Amino acid sequence: MAATKEPRPCSIADALALVGEKYSLLVLREVCLGNGRFDRLVRNIGAPRDILAARLRRLVEAGILTKHLYSERPQRFEYRPTQAGLELEPVLMTLKEWGDRHLRNGTGLPMVVEHACGNELVPVVTCQACGDAVRHEDLTAHPQAPGWTLSGPTAA
Repeated sequence: MAATKEPRPCSIADALALVGEKYSLLVLREVCLGNGRFDRLVRNIGAPRDILAARLRRLVEAGILTKHLYSERPQRFEYRPTQAGLELEPVLMTLKEWGDRHLRNGTGLPMVVEHACGNELVPVVTCQACGDAVRHEDLTAHPQAPGWTLSGPTAA
């Protein structure tokens, strides 16, 4: 039997299939900031209206956002994050921090996020078990998908 021609099974790929589309994470950013109305989303993201509508529809169908009626005449909705959407907020904050550090060199930051402690948020990924910061050199992957090793698919 030949090795599989399918890509590696991966939760990162699965997540990106949903939130990796252009504008999807920006929609989530705005909704988490409290800007869940369509006109504000269009203005703050700069997405074409038809594409934004498609992204919103997909994020609602996936259970990342909910749609709430705020005006009956004309009928208008606002979007709010679900628990699954809120669980993506640390990903957004980590991505923002990476962009601040590597693309803006820490200068001319377009937004600072303050933590409840009163200090600027600088997110750090930690191990839930030991509390240590996650570093590349401390990680060891163990593929669980049948027929896969770290280097790729196995031949039967």
